[in-house]
Amino acid sequence: MPKQVINVAADDALTQIYRLANDEGEEVIAARLAERLELKPASMAGMLSRLKRDKLVKVDAKKRVALTADGFRRAENMVRRHRLAECLLVNVLELNWWQAYGEAHLMEHSISDITEPLIVDRLGNPTTSPFGAVIPGSGNTSSMSRKRLSEQVDGSTHIIDRVFEEDEELLRFFESEELKPGATVRITERASYKGTITIKVADRQIVLGLQAGSRIWVK
Repeated sequence: MPKQVINVAADDALTQIYRLANDEGEEVIAARLAERLELKPASMAGMLSRLKRDKLVKVDAKKRVALTADGFRRAENMVRRHRLAECLLVNVLELNWWQAYGEAHLMEHSISDITEPLIVDRLGNPTTSPFGAVIPGSGNTSSMSRKRLSEQVDGSTHIIDRVFEEDEELLRFFESEELKPGATVRITERASYKGTITIKVADRQIVLGLQAGSRIWVK
């Protein structure tokens, strides 16, 4: 069996560490990682132990998890293949945008060194995913924004840089409200006491929970 198919669980853990730390700027701890991977604490502890043994992650005195150089390269390779798969599914196969993450997650482990360049050539070497995330190795050196919509002030106008891609229900809502990368949004009210943010997209007013607003990064 191809190696990339055998190591699915380890690859999933490494890519989540990469997404949290590199893409979202979050501090990675076991509890946060277990929540993303939907693992119980004991299973997460076992996974981290194996990754440490294989010198793919390191854990400091404050229990913060980080990728080693080898772990980073492996995670970045899987993230690249995942985002290429998303582009293939949405741009070529015309899959619903909100379904792309889950389907790409199934595909990423089966893309090999042989098929990857064929996909890149077929797609014309895309530099961002359908969700706005930079594709590693594409030549795109742009930094992804760390500014969350939920943290911006009243009256400010922003362009959506990217959205959180791992929640299918949330993505269906974003699609229905046209909250996609490139859309312009204006904040009309940020009501922390209500836990909501009101935004204007085109001529429509939309009320978001702050949690949903935190899943949109803007520039």
